[in-house]
Amino acid sequence: MKTTRIILLRANLLPLPSPRPVRSLRPLLRLPRISPSPPRDQDRDDRAGHMVAAAAAAAAAVFPWGGGSPAWIEVPEKSKSAFLELKRRKVHRYVIFKIDDRWEEIVVEKTGAPGESYDDFTASLPADDCRYAVYDLDFVSDDNCRKSKIFFISWSPSVSRIRAKTIYALSRNQFRHELDGVHFEIQATDPDDMDLEVLRDRANRT
Repeated sequence: MKTTRIILLRANLLPLPSPRPVRSLRPLLRLPRISPSPPRDQDRDDRAGHMVAAAAAAAAAVFPWGGGSPAWIEVPEKSKSAFLELKRRKVHRYVIFKIDDRWEEIVVEKTGAPGESYDDFTASLPADDCRYAVYDLDFVSDDNCRKSKIFFISWSPSVSRIRAKTIYALSRNQFRHELDGVHFEIQATDPDDMDLEVLRDRANRT
């Protein structure tokens, strides 16, 4: 079955004498203590920026040596097919993806039927672990037209493990680009970051 490899490159650029691929994510166990989120009175963009900075710092600790040796996570065809079913056939209202540590691939954890609500979707996300998701938002625009926009949501709650935050942050961009047809991206560390009104506001800007 056809799969796509997501390459996770390390930020450190010093060369290795004999670079070898790192095939396992299991060495990502001991990381420095990093504050999971900035103070609550900062705005959403500041919190999202803090999340990315923390993940980058954690990645540097995970990969302290130099060189261009990559680790990778597979994207099975089944995962991409679930997105296409949402996009083309409207079979799903949402699809939630998780990184399977055992097989080192991004798999479909849950799909939501077309009649499910946004509350059903948010209730399906774990409170203490990271996930990717796509959500098909139907809404009435400011000019009174019915429209549909697809959101890619990167869910990384502040209480989740640093190891999980690091892996999801490193693989996010390339996985996102595997999903051709997404209109908007949301990076959420708190439920308020992905409130339904936030999505509607983003969708109405176009």
